[in-house]
Amino acid sequence: MAGAGMRTVTVTMDELRRSRNLVITRTEAAAALGVDPRTITAGIDAGNIPAVHLGRRVVIPREKFLRAFDPDGE
Repeated sequence: MAGAGMRTVTVTMDELRRSRNLVITRTEAAAALGVDPRTITAGIDAGNIPAVHLGRRVVIPREKFLRAFDPDGE
């Protein structure tokens, strides 16, 4: 079954602001913005969303993400 074992991630912008994590995942970013994770991947590929490649993983610097998508939040 496709998608078996996948868990639903629900993250809000408020939670991202309070977080101490340096990076977030594409899935967390998508949940915070209310978009599909593929939209985040497309934004990373286009250079619109900052990302760091750590081996095969791709993570998004939390502070840069918040500055780009929640400029008035902090």
